[in-house]
Amino acid sequence: MKQLRNKVQLIGRLGRDPEVKEINGGKKMAKWSIATDETYRNTEGEIVKETQWHNVVAWGKLAEIAEKYLHKGQEICVEGKLSNRSYEDKSGETKYVTEVVASDVLMLGKKAS
Repeated sequence: MKQLRNKVQLIGRLGRDPEVKEINGGKKMAKWSIATDETYRNTEGEIVKETQWHNVVAWGKLAEIAEKYLHKGQEICVEGKLSNRSYEDKSGETKYVTEVVASDVLMLGKKAS
């Protein structure tokens, strides 16, 4: 049960190509966003499609794989953990970020047309 305490699995489409940076002496970090869709009927019986955007971060070898193989529009499954952090922007304002730190990525389909 210990492994289930902070685990996230998402299936969605990439909103952009991964942004890759080298930090800490050559270690790679990749960032991207994925969109997940939910469809339901509201109280009037109309079909409503709701999209949620999720920020994803990958490190090391997984970041290298993301850089090479992931592209905007592609459907993927991401597994990882949620991470909350804060930072100060250039104007000194504190910003809060929630992101998925990926431990595994599975490419599911071809790029959306």
